[in-house]
Amino acid sequence: MKNKQVLLAARPRGPVEESHFRIVETDIPKAGEGEFVVRAHYLSLDPYMRGRMDDAKSYAAKAEVGAVMVGTAVGEVIESRHEKFKAGDFVETRTGWQEYGVSSGGGVRKLDPGYIPLSAYLGAVGMPGVTAWIGLNEHGRPKAGETVVVSAASGAVGSAVGQLAKMKGCRAVGIAGGKAKCDYVVNELGFDACIDYKAGDLDAALSNACPKGVDVYFDNVGGPTLNTMLNHMNAFSRIPLCGQISGYNNPDALAIRNVRSFLVNRIALRGFICSDHMDLWRPALKELGELVHDGRLKYRESVAVGLDNAPKAFIGLLKGQNFGKQLVKLI
Repeated sequence: MKNKQVLLAARPRGPVEESHFRIVETDIPKAGEGEFVVRAHYLSLDPYMRGRMDDAKSYAAKAEVGAVMVGTAVGEVIESRHEKFKAGDFVETRTGWQEYGVSSGGGVRKLDPGYIPLSAYLGAVGMPGVTAWIGLNEHGRPKAGETVVVSAASGAVGSAVGQLAKMKGCRAVGIAGGKAKCDYVVNELGFDACIDYKAGDLDAALSNACPKGVDVYFDNVGGPTLNTMLNHMNAFSRIPLCGQISGYNNPDALAIRNVRSFLVNRIALRGFICSDHMDLWRPALKELGELVHDGRLKYRESVAVGLDNAPKAFIGLLKGQNFGKQLVKLI
């Protein structure tokens, strides 16, 4: 048996292509003293990975050319020489795009696949769910009766944001691409409305869906959507800036056209990274886990099968082709 890996073959200049990755096979690693080996069951694909492919200053270390692509996986410990982990434990690890990985235990979370599905620990009860929880609660600070709008509303982060906002007594409005995604956001997730940005005239649609204006805009996409949103923000409104996926392949698309709105409406724009709030992860994961376990927080997954399909699935994610959390099933 071999360990299949996806390496970063080259740094993209513009859109990501499959040629930027290289798939190799190596020997399955062995655990050294104080280490354990994990066989991954699911690999998480996330928009932040696009930034790691660039050789640019960022909040986290870049992926190195020739190295295994960075990423988080959930799987089972198959060999251990670590006192806190044993064979048969299920864990979340940052072992990257590969079938087998070695860990020394740093940043590893033990999982209970009997409490919620194993894959959910990479989505609603993982980094995306925590991102939604922190961004909304700490930086959005919604109050009952306010209007909360979230872009990429059918995705792993956006879907959680809207549902959490509804639990706080807010009007939740999503923005998503296509009728199927919008129908899901309203009919399955319980948002009050969802706007199909592909249908045209986002400005008019926002006026109809948000007659009292917008108090919190949770931004996952940036670009033209953010510029249009600035026409609808209320005085003293808040914008948690989570992602800018519309400009990851084209930074020029991210220019803000209506800076005056920030002054006129005294808007608080706050970029945030969930890893800056490690003290909040425990309460966030506890609440999110209970909500998923009880069926009160719903989620959807797009699952590619096999590591060979990871590059294609990642490229699709950057183009908005996924529906919900994007995963790669390895077992």
